[in-house]
Amino acid sequence: MLTNPDADEASHTERVMSTALEQLESAALSLARSGPIKERLAEAYRNHLALVNAEELPAALHAEFRACHDALTRERPLRGEDAVRATVRKMSSQQADEVACCVVRLFAAMAREAAAETAVTRPEVLDAALTNGSGGVIGAAGANGSTGANGSAGANGSAGARVLRKGVSQVIELCAAEA
Repeated sequence: MLTNPDADEASHTERVMSTALEQLESAALSLARSGPIKERLAEAYRNHLALVNAEELPAALHAEFRACHDALTRERPLRGEDAVRATVRKMSSQQADEVACCVVRLFAAMAREAAAETAVTRPEVLDAALTNGSGGVIGAAGANGSTGANGSAGANGSAGARVLRKGVSQVIELCAAEA
């Protein structure tokens, strides 16, 4: 099997993130790794959240982002540490969990926003998302054999309105396909 050493090396190094969505995704992934929550939280902030420009976020997320930022930088550092290290050091594990949840919620909200924006600007991406990339209707028929837009029947078996519900991984895939 032939391998490309440059590709192997690139897969082991993080690429420079350029957008708020990418930074929030990386922060959420940092939090999902193993290790003590306080260390993961400090790493997520230093390597990703600190690089997010709040102005790149939708206006509805500004306050939550600032609250998260403030929650991670509120303590005065001791000699040889920064505000993040001092703050995380003084946090309980429960407080660290709550801030980590805030980061994940920010990422999810940003991903939803990006998916909605993509759906408006690129209807073919929304169509592919609605059909799970199958190019057609999938699902089970209702009691009378008719199906809704997503292939599933409403309560009475008649065609119903489609509700778009995607998991985070599917939203990430949609965003990656767009890039």
